[in-house]
Amino acid sequence: MAKHEERRPENISSPARSDGPTAPQLESAASTFALLSSPARLHVLWLAAQGAYDVTTLAGRAGINVATMSQHLTKLRLAGLISARKAGRHHIYTVEDPHILTLLQQIFAHIGPDGSLAPDPPRGP
Repeated sequence: MAKHEERRPENISSPARSDGPTAPQLESAASTFALLSSPARLHVLWLAAQGAYDVTTLAGRAGINVATMSQHLTKLRLAGLISARKAGRHHIYTVEDPHILTLLQQIFAHIGPDGSLAPDPPRGP
């Protein structure tokens, strides 16, 4: 990561206040990050961001049993991070929220395949 004094913050604006996030925003963000602190739930969210799958397919791709996958999906759905729709006798899960898709893309661009922080991209002239 670049040195602190060289790093320029991205333009992040909040429609609520210009002097920083509100207490409810901080609580909600902390709850979301706590939910995503589970590698299994983060993997499930990443998988669902790649396409629309039923619980059995997600369980197989994540390497966990269907009951555990169902619990993870319930928590993610209740938090509004994953969407579900009924297709016949199955529920199909996907991530449609562009903010969540961006969050996933950014975090995995920031972390290399070996788990270390990825180098910062080169700065323009």
